[in-house]
Amino acid sequence: MIYLLTLAIAATRFLPHPPNFACLGALGLFAGCYFAGRKAYLVPAAALLISDAVSHLMGTPGMGFYNPMVMAATYVGVTLSVPLGRFVRAHAETGGVNWRRLPVGAFAASTLFFVVSNLGVWLGPWYPASMAGLVGCFTNAIPFYGYTVAGDLLFAGVMFGAYELSGVKRSVPARAVAQAAS
Repeated sequence: MIYLLTLAIAATRFLPHPPNFACLGALGLFAGCYFAGRKAYLVPAAALLISDAVSHLMGTPGMGFYNPMVMAATYVGVTLSVPLGRFVRAHAETGGVNWRRLPVGAFAASTLFFVVSNLGVWLGPWYPASMAGLVGCFTNAIPFYGYTVAGDLLFAGVMFGAYELSGVKRSVPARAVAQAAS
């Protein structure tokens, strides 16, 4: 299931969508909630890496490999949603989702991604390394933040809801989930 989900999310980056309206933050929340151990961190990073590699080979504008500082910040920003997925989990014993925490987790994931990725953009080649450059970078990124929040909220609701409604048995035994939580 992990592999299919990772590939499916990577593929969604090639569908037409508003900028930053993506499934990656929701995928990190989902992985943090349902997958035990460090492999949960690999899921959103792998989806991003796969789509970056494919888009680089295809020459897709606006995607692929680019400035290393910005890429590192983007990957860190995406994987920071995984610990928030642990927060979204209802109880370590059950591994299910706490629905009241899901919007909070999605909003926090969007906010962390916004801050970390834009620090990378500011440190990249586009803005001066000054307070004015930092303010300019974050000011110009505000419209993207709205799309990130909307995407994370929507896709988290869809992913978690579809999984919970599917009745699929948890792929991770409750003991492993409890151990990962500690």
